[in-house]
Amino acid sequence: MSYKQNVGYKNLEFDRDSIFLVTGGAGFIGSNLCEALLDMGYQVRCMDNFSTGKRENIEGFLHNKNFTLIEDDIRNYGGCLVACKGVDYVLNQAAWGSVPRSIEMPLLYEEINIRGTLNMMEAARQQGVKKFVYASSSSVYGDHPVLPKKEGQEGELLSPYALTKRVDEEYGKLYTKLYGLDTYGLRYFNVFGRRQDPDGAYAAVIPKFIKQLLNDEQPTINGDGKQSRDFTYIENVIEANLKACLASSEAAGQAFNVAYGGREYLIDIYYVLCKALGKDIEPIFGPDRPGDIKHSNADISKARELLGYEPEWSFERGIEAAIEWYRENL
Repeated sequence: MSYKQNVGYKNLEFDRDSIFLVTGGAGFIGSNLCEALLDMGYQVRCMDNFSTGKRENIEGFLHNKNFTLIEDDIRNYGGCLVACKGVDYVLNQAAWGSVPRSIEMPLLYEEINIRGTLNMMEAARQQGVKKFVYASSSSVYGDHPVLPKKEGQEGELLSPYALTKRVDEEYGKLYTKLYGLDTYGLRYFNVFGRRQDPDGAYAAVIPKFIKQLLNDEQPTINGDGKQSRDFTYIENVIEANLKACLASSEAAGQAFNVAYGGREYLIDIYYVLCKALGKDIEPIFGPDRPGDIKHSNADISKARELLGYEPEWSFERGIEAAIEWYRENL
């Protein structure tokens, strides 16, 4: 297989009659997964309770004969069992995100992110699902200082959100070891792109900045803006999910960094956005956010080696596409 074919996901092939279940399918990442799979011609079930997902994210799919919407909650085990019946691949994206919100609502995070994910794993096992791919997070690295972040070098956790994802990974490991369910945890690093919500107190930074700048508002940067992140465009995340579905059983029971492997400083991103949008607005610098880590960038060699992950969207290319999308859709 040539390198070109290895890059991205458009050339990946599954059995034609494969059925995919995307939980949290009306959310930012989930709806992009649904769309990619429908475009490739596969059957997609989307399970969402619309607590954070949005109907407008999936409106365009409702008339597609290959698309089924299941309005249910991953906290309802019976609903999970029904949703998994006859499914080949589960892409479990349903969860509540946001470090600060988890610090405010630890009980809810435990219910949704731990029990909900466990319900899905158990349902997948009972229904004989082939592959169970689930969203983890770079937050599992906690306060470990070494960069780039590498699987197996995790520090003390800094938030209930991070703990929920660590627990999901432990269950994933056990479900592979004890029951033979092929599970793959994807540690997302700061994903951005089309359909990411710019609104609300817990909005991610890129869409929030773009919206504020388009409205000529002065954005607030938490801390000094010198924090760095490995911002990962949504297309790379779709690739990782689909390649995990095709990965060997030897790679199961593990977690993988999903990122581009770059390092962007928040203040630099801010000025890139200002320039791209033709704005000259100085930001306000606010206090550091509790539970945040200062620097986060990924070593992606494990995903490269075991999943064949070859991200083709750099930060620069992704930010261009994202800005274009927000200009048209905000």
